[in-house]
Amino acid sequence: MSYTPDAIRYVKLSTATLPLSTPISDAKVFTGRQKPMTEVVFLFAEIETEQGASGLGFSYSKRAGGPAQYAHAREVADAMIGEDPNDIAKLYNKLLWAGASVGRSGVATQALAALDIALYDLKAKRAGLPLAKLLGAYRDSVRTYNTSGGFLNASIDEVKARATQSIEEGIGGIKIKVGLPDNAEDLRRLTAVREHIGPDVPLMVDANQQWDRATALRMGRRMEQFDLVWIEEPLDAYDAEGHAALAAALDTPIATGEMLASVAEHERLIATRACDIIQPDAPRVGGITQFMRLAALADQAGLDLAPHFAMEIHLHLAAAYPREPWVEHFDWLNPLFNERLETKEGRMLVPQRPGLGVTFSDQARAWTTDTVEFGTR
Repeated sequence: MSYTPDAIRYVKLSTATLPLSTPISDAKVFTGRQKPMTEVVFLFAEIETEQGASGLGFSYSKRAGGPAQYAHAREVADAMIGEDPNDIAKLYNKLLWAGASVGRSGVATQALAALDIALYDLKAKRAGLPLAKLLGAYRDSVRTYNTSGGFLNASIDEVKARATQSIEEGIGGIKIKVGLPDNAEDLRRLTAVREHIGPDVPLMVDANQQWDRATALRMGRRMEQFDLVWIEEPLDAYDAEGHAALAAALDTPIATGEMLASVAEHERLIATRACDIIQPDAPRVGGITQFMRLAALADQAGLDLAPHFAMEIHLHLAAAYPREPWVEHFDWLNPLFNERLETKEGRMLVPQRPGLGVTFSDQARAWTTDTVEFGTR
């Protein structure tokens, strides 16, 4: 049976703003570097082909950058019209060159991520496979941990209550935020959570880049007693050498990478052995095409994987990673989609629906603030 070429006939870009029910604060707020987060801005891409196949992808921005992503995507998306949607690598390069004057990282590639992810969703749907299966899954479920209940704006009683709820919902691990100006308060909160959940529940902490090297080493040593799965972003995201020294000095694994916006930036982390667990974000590095390049490098270096945010995408990518990974559970995005991801006995289950397995909700449409279309339906 021969392949019949297809062609992209229609691309729709949308930007939507998801309001958060409670302003969210991590250590960057308490150190005065940022304001509390009140919303997340999304760039959605919908693609349709001559043969009737369709795909959905998205990228996002927190606090700033959403309008820039949308503006850049609008400038380059028409380059896809008429192209075969199966030629994902070719299309990625075409889009990259269409916007080459603004570079190959940050907003420039985050704008492409939504389009790239939509192409993978489309291809998996055409094959009748969940995206994880299309990529070549190693497993049908992935270890999962909850972050959204552990922010610093929540009281310790609220954090403990959410931890209990998460465990009851089948989420396996708990991550809490640290990095407060008062190191003793970090330790008090961490002690309270460890005592509450017991010694056997996986526990992680995230300092959101707010320690200097001396503080990170001192706090890392004091936190060894809590048997943490990892300490996340103890230092500035671009301090590869500092992270490498910390990883060598501590028994507790070091995790970082979520803030980096290209494969090239992650290559430096890998080359310097700056972490034990790498945390790339597919929308931030440019989509699935780039994420899979990065994952191959990370696996070759023997690193564990725990992708950042966007579990609707990262569940599939983590399931296709050779080493047993973790996926971050965030319920913030639930209003955007009609489907829900299932958690059971500490793991997130890969959905059996084709593609990403999600469709837009009416609420997502209601939160849409602008759209632009290319081609014809």
